[in-house]
Amino acid sequence: MLDVCLLGTAGMMPLPYRFLTSLMARYNGSSLMVDCGEATQIAVKKAGWSFHPIDIICFTHYHADHISGLPGLLLTMGNAERTEPLVLIGPKGLTRVVSALRVIAPELPFEVQCVEITEPEQVFCLHGYKITAFMVKHNVLCYGYTIEIERRGRFLVDQAVQLEIPKQYWSILQKGEDVEFGGNKYTPDMVMGQQRRGIKLTYCTDTRPADALVKHAAGSDLFICEGMYAEKEKLAKAKQYKHMTFYEAAQVAADADVQELWLTHFSPSLVRAEDYLPKVREIFPNTHLGKDGKMTVLNFEEG
Repeated sequence: MLDVCLLGTAGMMPLPYRFLTSLMARYNGSSLMVDCGEATQIAVKKAGWSFHPIDIICFTHYHADHISGLPGLLLTMGNAERTEPLVLIGPKGLTRVVSALRVIAPELPFEVQCVEITEPEQVFCLHGYKITAFMVKHNVLCYGYTIEIERRGRFLVDQAVQLEIPKQYWSILQKGEDVEFGGNKYTPDMVMGQQRRGIKLTYCTDTRPADALVKHAAGSDLFICEGMYAEKEKLAKAKQYKHMTFYEAAQVAADADVQELWLTHFSPSLVRAEDYLPKVREIFPNTHLGKDGKMTVLNFEEG
């Protein structure tokens, strides 16, 4: 299962009742974060989650409301006696940006590894997560992220018995590793069924609707997407600043055939966002407002 927490939902500036943009997910003892706006570490504490297991932080882009909380978070993780390396993933320029921010957090008890995205689409497999970064349409270089937990097929016991593979090798094959004994080589595909459906989460902020977004969000269990503006008359403003309206995000969710949509990254001028949901749900019925601290658990399908 994948635990998901939407830490902050504000766009552009923090508000007394809404933190800046950040998402956190947990799987198998490891945590992953996407974006780290100002006061993200407070949002983590408020959610009751821990800094220590954070192994990966992905950045969509380098506007301040998406990365300004990084120095404080690094210092807090250091004060928590972390020693394991931390991987940061982001668009080109990540090393330069992080180096500048670390002027105020120069000494840490752990290594910070910067991995820059070099392609329009790029896949990273770390700590059990399959992370796909894909370029979207903002006024600066910006990426969305799909996070998948893949699920292997069932172990075919009858097949293993028929091949006379000793039981002590079964767990090795289940892990995807080859086995050699008695002069023969056995590979996982000989005893594993077809790969089963895993868990898929897609997260994207600061973009206009894009084919890449529909493509990578397709079939997601949960799609968390920006809805900077709810008022239909602000469509022109959304186009000018390369953002989306609630209605455009809902259409992307419908086109991608996702299970559920959470709207996030609201304009600070937006009040009573819930009043706009009935019209939005005419486009995509399973639409919900993202709220700070909103959590869910995504589970594997039975079988």
